[in-house]
Amino acid sequence: MSDPVSAIRNLGPASVTQFARAGIHTADELREIGADGAYARLLAHGQRPHFIGFYALVMGLQGRPWNDCKGAEKDALRARFDAICAKARDGNDDGASDGLPADLARFLRDTGIGVP
Repeated sequence: MSDPVSAIRNLGPASVTQFARAGIHTADELREIGADGAYARLLAHGQRPHFIGFYALVMGLQGRPWNDCKGAEKDALRARFDAICAKARDGNDDGASDGLPADLARFLRDTGIGVP
């Protein structure tokens, strides 16, 4: 059995719950998906965007404390975060919305209907 999501530094019980809602149940799954993919999945499952949460995740996957992110590194992470959020808002976090509203595209994907 794999370690829980909370085995990753900076991630506690609230993170475990949020990732479980997004279908991520183990630390290995989270590492495999990576910070950007995992955060996109959180947004797709209704999590509100929060920059500190994103960079705490990135730092945790690197084994670093959440507040270790500073300067140019933090600026680069902010650009990544903004790009992830923009894709989620546009409904093309997986490149398949074809211009549909994000909520409708997500509903179609989640129910197995698929995006036309």
